[in-house]
Amino acid sequence: MALSELHDRFRFVLVRTSHAGNIGSAARAIRTMGFDRLTLVAPHRFPDPEATALAAGADDVLAGAALHDDLVGGLSGTTFALGLSARRRGVNLPELDPREGAAQAIAAARRGEQVALVFGNERTGLENDELSRCHAMVRIPSVDDFSSLNLSQAVQVVAYELRVALLADQARVPVAEPDPDEAPADAEQVERFFTHLGETLDDIEFHKGRSPTTIMLKLRKLFLRARPELRELRILHGILADAQRMAGLAKKRD
Repeated sequence: MALSELHDRFRFVLVRTSHAGNIGSAARAIRTMGFDRLTLVAPHRFPDPEATALAAGADDVLAGAALHDDLVGGLSGTTFALGLSARRRGVNLPELDPREGAAQAIAAARRGEQVALVFGNERTGLENDELSRCHAMVRIPSVDDFSSLNLSQAVQVVAYELRVALLADQARVPVAEPDPDEAPADAEQVERFFTHLGETLDDIEFHKGRSPTTIMLKLRKLFLRARPELRELRILHGILADAQRMAGLAKKRD
């Protein structure tokens, strides 16, 4: 498989971007490294002349950018997501540097997966609920006393690490064609499962005074780490549906 085809398995996802110029600069950053898939989640302003100006000719990236209202939509079709964060958060995720993140992202792409690199708002970064939809967190090891990178600079660092790793990887190993029967479930399919799981826990009155939010965060971490295949999710949905049916029968008997 050509390097360009492998590049197509990566998308850069910008969440709640405040400044249109940063969208243009990010488009330029990924285009220089051979990537062209940009996804925008609830941007403050787009399209915008400032984005076009700072893209500096990467107009094809801006023209092809996908727009979504929320991160669930922005991750649609992806099966592996890395969330970029400038600081440690309350979400308990594996923490990688950009080089480690690139290696894991490329391994996923070689398995035929669609990979998302997720960047948050310029001021606040990714919120905890956004990070919780990622499989791992990537932190750029900047100095402690001046750690803030511009959004497009962070995008450039990650795109560069991916590009260098892809070039080295392409020289070593032929790309294996994915087995469709073993593909992990994508982000939308996993989110539907989490919704079903939450509903089932309520139906069987599982929580009994415990925090539903805490329980669901722990279960989310467990299943994201397991990265279930779609056929495995179908089995889990079947188990949940039976549990809901039995709970309904028990309530009728009462």
